[in-house]
Amino acid sequence: MSNTKTNAAEERANERERENQRELENAAELGAAGSQLSTAPREEALATLPAMGVIGWARWFWRQLTSMRVALILLFLLSLGAIPGSLIPQNSVDELKVQTFKEAHTTVTPIYEKLQFFDVYSSVWFSAIYILLFISLIGCIVPRTGQFVGQLRSRPPGAPKRLTRLPAYTTWRTEAEPEQVREAALAMMRKRRFRAHAVGDAVAAEKGYLREAGNLMFHIALIVMLVAFAIGQLFKSEGGKLIVQGDGFSNTLTQYDDFKSGSLYDTDSLAPFSFTLDKFVGTYERSGPQIGTPRKYEAHVTYSEGAYGKPKKAVIKVNEPLVVDGSKVYLIGHGYAPVVSVKDGRGKEVYKAAVPLLPIDSNVTSTGAIKVMDGYKDGTGKRDQLGFQAFFVPTFAGEGKGTMFSQFPAADFPVLALNGYYGSLGVDSGLPQNVYQLDTSKMKPFKDGKGEQLKQRLLPGETMKLPDGAGSITFEGVEQWASFQISQQPASGWALTGAIGAIAGLAGSLFIQRRRVWVRAVRGADGVTVVEMAGLGRSESAKLPEELADLAVTLNGLAPTAPDAPEASATSGEPDVAEEPGVAAAPTAPDDATSEALSEGAEK
Repeated sequence: MSNTKTNAAEERANERERENQRELENAAELGAAGSQLSTAPREEALATLPAMGVIGWARWFWRQLTSMRVALILLFLLSLGAIPGSLIPQNSVDELKVQTFKEAHTTVTPIYEKLQFFDVYSSVWFSAIYILLFISLIGCIVPRTGQFVGQLRSRPPGAPKRLTRLPAYTTWRTEAEPEQVREAALAMMRKRRFRAHAVGDAVAAEKGYLREAGNLMFHIALIVMLVAFAIGQLFKSEGGKLIVQGDGFSNTLTQYDDFKSGSLYDTDSLAPFSFTLDKFVGTYERSGPQIGTPRKYEAHVTYSEGAYGKPKKAVIKVNEPLVVDGSKVYLIGHGYAPVVSVKDGRGKEVYKAAVPLLPIDSNVTSTGAIKVMDGYKDGTGKRDQLGFQAFFVPTFAGEGKGTMFSQFPAADFPVLALNGYYGSLGVDSGLPQNVYQLDTSKMKPFKDGKGEQLKQRLLPGETMKLPDGAGSITFEGVEQWASFQISQQPASGWALTGAIGAIAGLAGSLFIQRRRVWVRAVRGADGVTVVEMAGLGRSESAKLPEELADLAVTLNGLAPTAPDAPEASATSGEPDVAEEPGVAAAPTAPDDATSEALSEGAEK
């Protein structure tokens, strides 16, 4: 039993040795004709690695870095590194969300901070991957581009000595002269947009250069996208602004609610323009399974370019921004701003404004704070500050019908609920505050007649009286607000161009096949011309034999089969060869079934 296994193993080893020997012989015979049809660098054997030493290791590291394998690994790592940047709040986007996340996840926060997960796109590790990928792509593309240009300037190599070694092959005999066959083959190839020329007793043709052009185009487009991304991050600006209906905005730094910019951005380059929110129009589905879904969601504005620009009307919709001098104004949110007026203990109106409240659900149930900081005096004439916690619903369900949450996004039945406080709002400390939150640590709540905290729901036009002659607050009505994002993203056009180029290049490299075709016509020992056709592709494909068969049929029509030829026989194996090299001793050609026989032979 052991002898049987040993013999089988030896037989497999011998078979592999014979196969390797055949491949070496084929490569030697094909020569330049069978050379690589790609500009991709060849893998080097271990024996060809540079000798140890600083220069040797540097060369080895550079070759590894500029290999396509490493470029793909770095591209994968770049995509992998963007995952935490998408799932974890970023300081560059919203510092408030980052702070909230840190307070809610105290265990993982120290780990995330050490890994720079709150600043992924400016972290050391992400920048290292980005720069290495950039270098790898350039180091890979530059030599391949030079090699590809050299291939474009060169001519297809001459035919190998034995065309029967190629994967697609056919042959027949004809009475036409060899020179006539080669001229016809040359004209046919050029008509089919092959790059062709006559070399000795054969015509060499090549086609499919756009495959390598597409491959290079794909990688160059990746570099364009990387450069555009870098420029966009360094020179970008992005800010947010909440505007109540009727108010306006001027594109200056002090007008923004929040503002972020790239490290190389100059605030003096803000585009000079302004706009006013004339009205916000929102309609919603009122029945069916999609009740409450927005149907119309648009902001009508009046804008002007420059300091003295002529006012123009525009409508800003979701994903349809207003573009002014390179800046884009996006509509990103909507809500309600109850209009309230506050009177002090003397009956003097000390505050009247539309107070924006933040939505907390899809039906625009909103919450916020009303702060009266200046001008208020209580019933005794003492200066003080007031604060109200506000809860607003645009469509109230009704007294005794569920909780205080809106039933519909539109303002069908608006109700404002208030809790009142007096004391220090904490604004004099100099520390920044959230305008939508009320700090009651230094304030006292107003009490009603029962000694409980003063609370009241108000309809438009209703007033809540403050105890002890402290004044009153009136719910005057409801305005709408819209929030906008004003962004300036340079090189976005280049990024789009790079993306389109990458898709086009990838499609070309995937669907275009580079191939070579040779046509040899020589006079046989019996004086009849023997025609051989063979093809070689960059990769195995069923299209190459089909194309060779079509070319053979066309050429056979120009150089028809000799009438005294035997029955058609086209094969990819080796024919019997006469003493003259490359001449078939038993030529095979079809008579009336030329097309079918040639097609079958080419496919073999």
